Amino acid sequence: MLSKDKIARINELARKSKGEGLSASESKEQQALRQEYLKSMRQSFKNQLHSVKVVDDKGNDVTPKKLKESKENSNSDLLH
Repeated sequence: MLSKDKIARINELARKSKGEGLSASESKEQQALRQEYLKSMRQSFKNQLHSVKVVDDKGNDVTPKKLKESKENSNSDLLH
């Protein structure tokens, strides 16, 4: 997860861009921070999905194949 300072900076730059506008360096900083934020959020969401197991009414595991494969690939990455 992104630090509170970085999130505060993202919000500060967003407010400034709506008001007075950003300089070229601030615009680059904003884009870099946004990309870092999105990467962090995607990883967090992926980790959350990897903890999900889908079962039907009879208790059978019906987790989608793609999710199972993603979990396996993630686990093998951790082992290496």
